[in-house]
Amino acid sequence: MTPLIHDQFLLESPVAQRLYHEHAAGQPIIDYHCHLSPAEVAQDKRWRTITEIWLGGDHYKWRALRALGVPENLITGDADDWDKFAAFASAMPKLLRNPLYHWSHLELARYFGVSDVLLSADTAQQVYDRCNAAITAPNFSARQILANWKVEMVGTTDDPVDSLEHHRTIAADASVTTKVLPTWRPDKALWIDDPDTFLPWLNDLATAADHDLGTLDDLLAALRKRHDYFAAHGCQLSDRGLARIYADDFTHSDAARTYELGREGKPLDPAAANRYRSLVLHELAVMDAEKGWTMQMHIGAQRNNNSRMFAALGRDTGYDSMGDLPLAADLAKHFDRLDQIERLPKTIVYNLNPRDNAMIATLLGNFHQAGVPGKMQFGSGWWFLDQLDGMQAQLEALSQMGVLSQFVGMLTDSRSFLSYTRHEYFRRLLCNILGDDVNRGRLPNDFALIGNLVEDICYRNAKRYFGF
Repeated sequence: MTPLIHDQFLLESPVAQRLYHEHAAGQPIIDYHCHLSPAEVAQDKRWRTITEIWLGGDHYKWRALRALGVPENLITGDADDWDKFAAFASAMPKLLRNPLYHWSHLELARYFGVSDVLLSADTAQQVYDRCNAAITAPNFSARQILANWKVEMVGTTDDPVDSLEHHRTIAADASVTTKVLPTWRPDKALWIDDPDTFLPWLNDLATAADHDLGTLDDLLAALRKRHDYFAAHGCQLSDRGLARIYADDFTHSDAARTYELGREGKPLDPAAANRYRSLVLHELAVMDAEKGWTMQMHIGAQRNNNSRMFAALGRDTGYDSMGDLPLAADLAKHFDRLDQIERLPKTIVYNLNPRDNAMIATLLGNFHQAGVPGKMQFGSGWWFLDQLDGMQAQLEALSQMGVLSQFVGMLTDSRSFLSYTRHEYFRRLLCNILGDDVNRGRLPNDFALIGNLVEDICYRNAKRYFGF
């Protein structure tokens, strides 16, 4: 049987194969947005078993196991590592056509050298043993994985209250070949109607900034102080995770009253809370623009849908999904408000509902700027969309309604050090799409021209855009 993962995986023509192997495969990686732990890089983390590195924290795998009726103790519970791995191995033959079937076998092949068998209940023990043997190798550690994949830069995701101590440790260690930079993620400043989260976070912010937070002006001053602190530690990107865009008409005095009520933990009028969020979101973007940062916006997730499981497991445990709120009018208003005062930063927008692809691709075209190529970026397929159909739909919308040649390419957006295969997956798909266009006569059969485009998208555009 031909292995599932082989040199020509996903490459359906000689043109696609040549584009990938000659122009894409060898490019370094700029992973400008992820959720890797900087502490684990600083400590050069090693893992006990494949279960710890492969199944721990992986919401995709957790959701698939739940769909198959697997008990929660074998997913996020206290079952031992072998039992959890065996449960996932038994599930694998039932996941045909789910992206996990590709991703999992690609990860087994690239990180553990297991490409000669398919994962199943019958092969579980041998795969488990072979992977655990690979983990004991001297080069299987957090830093070495980054080096092996030629990862030049990692952008972690960090709250304004974070000390960034681990980033300092990494920066001071000349043996670390990957630049690990913080990304400013101030979402909790918007959670004013969630006092159980907002109030403790305010206390942490007051401590981190050494600043009183009695008024809205104090809050903004403290955030700016921490923004400066992040900049001093190499930060060049921010991020927001938003179900919708907040662009309501606001006044400072109205938002200040709402902040005072929220700081006291009192119930808030939803419209007033949205006006407060609109002001804060605007001010945060202004801070980014003034420092020349790139602002990322992840929009459209509907989070924590299962209240029973939220109470049991908390946030980010696999109970989020696509939202369907309207986005266009508020997104345009948010950008236009910033553009009017010449404070619209370079921006990347990632949507979670593919319904919004064409809207995002066309809306961003309204706000480009002379002298800043590709200022407004339609971000790569994210979360539920970083699979073949999702990535291809994003690339098609960008190609037809934007300018593909300026695209800054793929990112992992992952908590796992085993996610760099996502770059390979994306690159293979990109080359297959372009190869198909060449074969159909839609693009010229010019390998220098098309190969240059591939190299730009895989690496050079991001390097230029972010200035790393």
